[in-house]
Amino acid sequence: MVVNIGPSHPATHGTVQIIAELDGEKVLRTDVHCGYLHRGFEKECEDHTWHNLIPYVDRLNYCSALINNFAYCDGVERLMGIEITPRTKYLRTLLAEYSRLADHLTCVAASLMELGAMTAFLYLVTVRDAMYEHLAALTGARVTYSYGRIGGLAADVPEGWFKRLEEILRDYELYLERVHGLVDRNRIFIDRMRNVGTLSTAEALHWGFTGPILRSTGVPRDLRKDTPYLAYAELDFDVPVGILGDNYDRYYVRMREMDESVYMIRQLMDMIPDGPINVDDRRCVFPEKQLVYGEIESLINHFKLVMEGPVVPAGDVYVGHEAANGELGFYIVSNGEGVPHKVHVRSPSFVHMGGAHRMLDGYQLADIVTTFGSINMIGGECDR
Repeated sequence: MVVNIGPSHPATHGTVQIIAELDGEKVLRTDVHCGYLHRGFEKECEDHTWHNLIPYVDRLNYCSALINNFAYCDGVERLMGIEITPRTKYLRTLLAEYSRLADHLTCVAASLMELGAMTAFLYLVTVRDAMYEHLAALTGARVTYSYGRIGGLAADVPEGWFKRLEEILRDYELYLERVHGLVDRNRIFIDRMRNVGTLSTAEALHWGFTGPILRSTGVPRDLRKDTPYLAYAELDFDVPVGILGDNYDRYYVRMREMDESVYMIRQLMDMIPDGPINVDDRRCVFPEKQLVYGEIESLINHFKLVMEGPVVPAGDVYVGHEAANGELGFYIVSNGEGVPHKVHVRSPSFVHMGGAHRMLDGYQLADIVTTFGSINMIGGECDR
């Protein structure tokens, strides 16, 4: 029997189609199809200024949009030869880890809910919702933040934001301890997760997997350690890995990575210096509003940045950041104008869909739900 799951199905976490060939309850073969969102991200980038692209990169992974912002801005800044200010460097690192925390909370919570663990789900989304409100106080939006800027950030941290951050981290530890107690040794949870959706290290490398999926097979591959960017070289943290590469290992790697993110955030809170958040470079940074209203040079500068965009020197660059689901890379080509010639994104979810069938074939029909949840496919990353 052949069964179509999706492209609009609550168990697929987005618009994706899984064509499953079954023998009773056993899955003989699966064929995974993405491409139903029709975003056209890369083509859209060729028709907007370098600044105007920032909201588009938010939508690649709306669970951790800040990481997308910072990776894209990093690529443009390297082409322009810009070195961001120390305060922005540490703030971007802190916010990237905060976004990873929110992303992993969403993934684990959804996976547990699909197994019927509603209490654990509610504990996790309680923390995540507090984080969303907290990020809204900083960026003005709950999900798609558009907070990164070429050469800096949209705004500095509001008063009292770090105090609230510490309160949320304490709540995180309280609720995560409860989830560990409910789930880790639960017989039903272990039977559904252990030795299900298993992927070997060789297969993971062959299909280009990165992030928690690759690390669950035992490979400590992490761009934050291997090719440090932002302030990661100054931080003390471990890279958790699994043993078997199954659903349980992917769950546990994400849970451990959240603890490491909290550890890094606390280090960064002590390291953030005072100072400006934007570089003093009129090629990309907008002048202060009061200057725009009272000074002709600033008015012209503002007008040209809005209408023509920042002029990025001709050249190309590839920048890879460790996003929540794996390596997020931007290959950017400039021909020296105010809009990009090409922006190609290496998004982890798109690559993971290429080898997803290796984790689904040979298991039970019901295992498709848990295994696909552990992949954490984000539709916005697939349909570029």
